Amino acid sequence: MMQPQYRDEVAINRPNEYRFSLNSVLKRTIDITGSLIGLILLSPLFVLIAVLIKLEDPKGSLLFYQTRIGKNEKPFRMFKFRSMVSNAEERLKELLDQNEIEGAMFKMKNDPRITKVGKFIRKTSIDELPQLINVLRGEMSLVGPRPPLVREVAEYTDYDKLRLTVTPGCTGLWQVSGRNELSFKEMVELDLKYIQNRSVIFDLIIIFKTFRVLFGAKDAF
Repeated sequence: MMQPQYRDEVAINRPNEYRFSLNSVLKRTIDITGSLIGLILLSPLFVLIAVLIKLEDPKGSLLFYQTRIGKNEKPFRMFKFRSMVSNAEERLKELLDQNEIEGAMFKMKNDPRITKVGKFIRKTSIDELPQLINVLRGEMSLVGPRPPLVREVAEYTDYDKLRLTVTPGCTGLWQVSGRNELSFKEMVELDLKYIQNRSVIFDLIIIFKTFRVLFGAKDAF
């Protein structure tokens, strides 16, 4: 298990004290440009996925809206393609004891709430693509820590909350370093490692590595 080797560094140089810099301007510029280009180029795929979702479940919604916690613990509504049955949130309570990941997260490889179309778009991470809208709105970045759920943050320690001091991302160091094969503690350490070493070059490296997830990483569920 990874050791909290970044604890002292992060405590001293908290991310919310990160001053206005050329790096932050470039990061936001890349976010806006990247999300706009992505939304335009992927629009045919969006239409195809929308049709497939409706064919499988005509009464269900196309998008799934979920409250997540962003920078400085500010809540926002995150967008995803709906990959589960319409009453997925109501059925979660009966599945909590089958959680397959340690810590303040819920992951279940063979989650019975996932639809047939949902299984495919989750495996390829296509269900995450509507988050480009969140990036354009400034609620998320292309790269950053995974935005947690409200119930997850309720279980966070003060140390865990250090990952909430920067804008969350569509992808991040955790996603390209093992994703669901890693524990919650390991995810926190990877997020803090990213925060301490974040740069435009680091972001571009992570974005490049993320493409393997988009095309079907085995640990995506």
